Amino acid sequence: MGNVLLVILIVAAALGAVAYLIRGIVVFLKTTEEDLKSDATGPSQSSLRQNKMMMGRVMMQALAILAVALLLLFNNSK
Repeated sequence: MGNVLLVILIVAAALGAVAYLIRGIVVFLKTTEEDLKSDATGPSQSSLRQNKMMMGRVMMQALAILAVALLLLFNNSK
């Protein structure tokens, strides 16, 4: 039963990572030349959204790796 839950968690985390990746690519593609050449101090709104998508993807990947490690640990202990 525990293995099934971990596999479901792995699949969900992997799908979440893919979703964040796609959303990040879309945000990146919507970045305009105006955003890049802006004289404003600090990061643009587009850059902040890209960073948020990247951090979400990294967190989903970390969750998936943790779940895989737990799955391997539980299977090796039997």
